[in-house]
Amino acid sequence: MTAQELTDPRLGTLDTAVSDWSTMHTKLSTLATGGGGGTSAKALETQANAADWKGENATVSKQFVTKIAAEFQDVAGQAKSVHGILRDASADFKKHKEALQTVIDDVAKRNILINGSGSAIVSVPSGAAAGDGDIHTPTDEELAVAERRVKKVLWEASETDRIAARALRALAKNKHDFTGDGPGGLKEADDRQGKADADYWAKKAQETNPGEWTDEEIARFNETLKNQRDNPGFSERFATTLGGEGTLQFWRDMAAPPGGAVDGDRAKTLAEVQDNLSMTLATATQSDSPQMDTWKREVIAAGDKPFPIQGLPMGPNGYQVMSSLMGKGKFDDEFLNDYGESLPKYEREFPGDPGVAWRDTANLNYPPTDEPNDPFAGFMEGLGHNPEASLEFFNDSTTADGKEMDNWDYLVAQGDDAREWPRGEDDKALGHDALGHALESATIGVPYDSDATPPKHSAESAALVNRIVEEYGKNQDPEPGQEPAPGQDEDKLKRLDGSPLSDSLGNITAEYMRDVQDGMNSGRPIDTYGSNANLGTGGLSAGALKDFLAQVGKDPDAYGAIINSQQAVTTELINGVYQDKAIFDELSPEISNRVLPGSEITGIMAESRTQAVYDDEIASDAAFNEGLSTADKWADRAIDMGLSKLPVAGDAAGIVIEDIKEAVVDHYTRDSSVEAGQERSDFLEDQRAKSADAVYDATYQAAIAAGVDQENASSQADTAARHVKEGYGLGRQRAGS
Repeated sequence: MTAQELTDPRLGTLDTAVSDWSTMHTKLSTLATGGGGGTSAKALETQANAADWKGENATVSKQFVTKIAAEFQDVAGQAKSVHGILRDASADFKKHKEALQTVIDDVAKRNILINGSGSAIVSVPSGAAAGDGDIHTPTDEELAVAERRVKKVLWEASETDRIAARALRALAKNKHDFTGDGPGGLKEADDRQGKADADYWAKKAQETNPGEWTDEEIARFNETLKNQRDNPGFSERFATTLGGEGTLQFWRDMAAPPGGAVDGDRAKTLAEVQDNLSMTLATATQSDSPQMDTWKREVIAAGDKPFPIQGLPMGPNGYQVMSSLMGKGKFDDEFLNDYGESLPKYEREFPGDPGVAWRDTANLNYPPTDEPNDPFAGFMEGLGHNPEASLEFFNDSTTADGKEMDNWDYLVAQGDDAREWPRGEDDKALGHDALGHALESATIGVPYDSDATPPKHSAESAALVNRIVEEYGKNQDPEPGQEPAPGQDEDKLKRLDGSPLSDSLGNITAEYMRDVQDGMNSGRPIDTYGSNANLGTGGLSAGALKDFLAQVGKDPDAYGAIINSQQAVTTELINGVYQDKAIFDELSPEISNRVLPGSEITGIMAESRTQAVYDDEIASDAAFNEGLSTADKWADRAIDMGLSKLPVAGDAAGIVIEDIKEAVVDHYTRDSSVEAGQERSDFLEDQRAKSADAVYDATYQAAIAAGVDQENASSQADTAARHVKEGYGLGRQRAGS
């Protein structure tokens, strides 16, 4: 459905149909069963059965009467189904329409217009309409978030429409007969439709070779998966009909037929099939039925079994096939726990390193590559969508060959027995991007790619953040097999330089920015969002936090997330002083204390950025500028934690957040054109001044909002800016050491 179609429908017509069919069902039920005491088909059937029929009447007439009586029962049952489907559809469409209007009204406050097709476009008022106020121009990220919200509502509305239409067509299919066993409503209709589709495709998969399906057949199968991937009726029936090994063989045959990977449009469709099949199996694992329990055990038991094609002795094993189908959807906690115990055990006991264990290059992933199928990559993606299972995995251990080892030590740490991750064509560790996603979900508490609001940090997730900072802050030696970037001095190569992990570590840092600033605040406590990660000198090795920030800050995306979150938290802390000004004898010293941690972070980030651009040549200024704008959601997140000391709330708070985002772009973006080129020292000094300016503006605005006169507001802002320059210098020294 389009946004226009969902916004415009007059649902009163549908409500009239619901009412009419309710009346129709009542009348037909009365005729069928005699509920009102009058003549009925049921009474006629009773009389016919009790009558003393003679001759042909004993067969022909009696059968005719009883058959007609049964038809009345079916008529009443079918009317009940029609009424139930229309009733549920009406209720759901009202919810969808209301949800869409809520999104439209919400994003309009940020000058975003949702057009008839559901696209989000900029709708900035004219200068005259805006008056004296600042006019906010939505960022690309804000437009993308708005479109995702609309798309979600439209998808749900389309599902209601699809299920209801299919159910009604099925009821009206036979012109000369009625069915009394139709679904009682949309939920039952959805379940029945899913099981029917599962039976069709599972039978086809068992009777034919999926690798030989035509492009049209694969497209139809993909469309079915897209519609049914969240339907337990479909997902469980499809998986259990194929069985555990059958499911793995099915994808192996479809993804890697004889002759290797496919390309063109078929490859694009298979990429969608892979994602949709992953989500389908994830839905299936949420069932605890005996049949699904058997399926889960079969899949894990088949982990070390090769899945060849056309009788060949070699092929990818079950772990490789299953992990290629774990990239999307939330798999069951217990299944992931069992899988996460079996896979490391197999690899650690294998007589060779992971590069040998997973050397098979059958194309199980789309778009296809020539890289080995490392099953840990897919498994980490599965954990990346299940925060509870991910946190449990990194806090757990596995026993192999009689030796117990923490999963953390095997996959993350740099000990003697740690895993040597296979490397891809670009020399980056295969699976490290997915490892980052798993760490994000474990520490933040929501799937790594979710827009949902995370829960308060638990003691376990905060402790994992502490462990992450200690590990990457203290141990910076390059990974085994890691090579320097072109032009980079090999002696200066660090563990996270160019690492696919860094963006995730930056997101984790942004989420725990209050903990980071608390850890840098020399014992002056800062409230955190739930449990404190204890990142101060008492909880980490000396210098680990600042060294961690210095390494992570070389990544443009991580840099953008950290700067945005830092600016938001620092602005909050400044406002907190003015909100609590009655408890302070003097405001300026307290403001200076509040801005110092953030200023050190900006100094570290500036030095890291220059190292990445000037020294190591692993990123460009343009990439860092883009990181600032695309990661601005972390400013919203910092404010949304519910710890805000901003003097306003609601829509007014949204304006303050937009000011924070614009301050980040204005003060930290660098003109990277050749004409505007700067020497390293000039850039660093320019960043020092702009960082101070950003805090000056935040302090001055907070003071004015709190009723401070302009002269004192300016004086307090000047003091804060001076301390920013001092903290910035300290941060630079640390990052450059």
